[in-house]
Amino acid sequence: MSRVAGRCSIVTGAAQGIGRAIGEALLDEGAHVCFADINAAKVAEVAQANAARAASSGARVTHAAVDVTDRKQVRAMIAHTVATLGRLDVMFNNAGVNKPMNFLDVTEENWNFIMGINGLGCMIGMQEAAHQMIVQGGGGKIINTASVASRQGFDNVAPYCASKWAVVSLTQSGARDLAKHDITVTGFAPGVVATEMWEQVDHDLMEIGAAERPGQAMEEFSAQILRGRVAKPADITGTTTFLASRDSDYMTGQIIMIDGGMTLV
Repeated sequence: MSRVAGRCSIVTGAAQGIGRAIGEALLDEGAHVCFADINAAKVAEVAQANAARAASSGARVTHAAVDVTDRKQVRAMIAHTVATLGRLDVMFNNAGVNKPMNFLDVTEENWNFIMGINGLGCMIGMQEAAHQMIVQGGGGKIINTASVASRQGFDNVAPYCASKWAVVSLTQSGARDLAKHDITVTGFAPGVVATEMWEQVDHDLMEIGAAERPGQAMEEFSAQILRGRVAKPADITGTTTFLASRDSDYMTGQIIMIDGGMTLV
């Protein structure tokens, strides 16, 4: 339980799916966690549901409502975390969205919605976390959620792919700039993960005619996975806790693929 014990962390997009699993895995190893999400009611429920888990490992848990595209809200989230947990050691920029559209039908609205949250939101989170880490001293870790879609383009989710390529570039740029402050910047790239977000994507793909029945898209993607199945959030958290820990101190600017062998790069 010592890898991340006592580290103060924020996880955005933490009301469900991968984000919630990241926060819970951190709590299990003694890290203090702020679960943050735009869904204020749901993220408050998640924090409350994890109160006993936190207590069992000597950790503290809190929550914050945040729109990651609004810099003032991101600053308020960080200020709340520091006031409640003591400092900010680890920042997970995990909040993300997808809204599939066939390539020729992609609109400016669709592009701006996805790029705003996945791209701009990631950059703002990196910047504001870094400002706090620099002021308090002692370095820190910034960890970004990329995707298998950051390594190749898919025809029905072009803006999402572009946004996750942006996450890779931001990770590299941040790593170069923040190294002098002893802040590392890394990321991880999940493949197909059985979460609420994928359920919505599955529904959206049927709406645009890219799939004929529920579960078809997941089945087709799964056929490309060498491990033979889609991931569960628990398949992701071993890596995310490692990235938050001292074990990864010599890593920066890197994206770790966690896709079951779906994409070999």
